Amino acid sequence: MPRIAGLDIPPKKHLEIGLTYLFGIGRTRAKEIIKKLGFAENIRAGDLNEEQVQRVNNLLENEYVVEGALRRQIQENIHRLIHISCYRGVRHKVGLPVRGQRTRSNARTRKGPRRTVAGKKKAPAPK
Repeated sequence: MPRIAGLDIPPKKHLEIGLTYLFGIGRTRAKEIIKKLGFAENIRAGDLNEEQVQRVNNLLENEYVVEGALRRQIQENIHRLIHISCYRGVRHKVGLPVRGQRTRSNARTRKGPRRTVAGKKKAPAPK
C-alpha cells in the first residue's frame, strides 16, 4: 500500500483514482500528475515501486498544495474574511450561505442536527 502525502492509497485502484483520495486532487489534476511523471495511464497504485512513490511525493510537495496545507490555507482565508468583517466574512461567522443562495427556503447550512420548526398550536376543544 503506497503512502503518498501522508495518506495510504488503495493498491488495487488505478493511480489516477487513488490520487483523488488526496484532498485537493481531482481526476484532471491526477491525470496531469501521471503525465508529468511519465507513468502509464492505466498503472495501478500497488504496482509503483519505492522510487516512483518518492517521485510522486516530491512532485506533490514542490508543485501542489494538498491535504493539511490546503485545509490550513482555506481556514486562514476564511478567518481573514471574518477578521476584516467583509460581507462574506460576516456570512461565514453567522453560519449563513456565503455565495448568494436564498435563505427564505432551502438554507440548510446550520450546524448540528436538524430541528423542526414548531407550527401554530391548535386551541383546545371547548367542553
